[in-house]
Amino acid sequence: MTVKRKILDLCGGTGSWSKPYKDAGYDVRLITLPEYNVRTYEPPENVYGILAAPPCTEFSPMNYGKDKRQIFMDIDKYKNEPSLEILNACLNIIKKCNPVFYATENPCGLMRKYMGKPQLTFHPYQYGDGWTKKTDIWGKFIIPKQTHTWETCPKLNLYVRPGRKKPSITFFHKSAKLLIPQFKDFDIKTDSELRAITPPGFARAFFEANP
Repeated sequence: MTVKRKILDLCGGTGSWSKPYKDAGYDVRLITLPEYNVRTYEPPENVYGILAAPPCTEFSPMNYGKDKRQIFMDIDKYKNEPSLEILNACLNIIKKCNPVFYATENPCGLMRKYMGKPQLTFHPYQYGDGWTKKTDIWGKFIIPKQTHTWETCPKLNLYVRPGRKKPSITFFHKSAKLLIPQFKDFDIKTDSELRAITPPGFARAFFEANP
């Protein structure tokens, strides 16, 4: 009997990052609220891979300001900040499991001051999804080869802010799902769920590089 490889999708939301693994028959565990809380989750044995996408509230460039920057000037003082607490819970699970590969994702922002230089920084369009969202990935994994430039990426009829040349998912309303064929398989209920979704092109490329 073949044992399915276990993949943990921490704070995975819609499960978009782990979907290629699930579709390929892996034993994918979606560890996300409200059913699971990474702060208290006890992982199983023999975990093969971990994908982690902790919330970016305290790390987001949208919230830059004196108080947010101070978080990273005194980590002990701010150790109970929600995003730091959840990030640390994800990192503890990774350490406990010691999987073959692991990756932690966050929009490009203040997490760099806590995690250091990421192994990969990308925009969704570089993997075939026609929008921007500069994203950092840290961990131990094979970097998926980029497949597109903006010129070669298939274009969609998406909102572009005045003065910008490319659409940014950071400013999309949940109704944009109707304009994005790649999102048809996901149950997206809120603007934040749509904005947080792992671009399917990247998810597929990551799976192919880290099977």
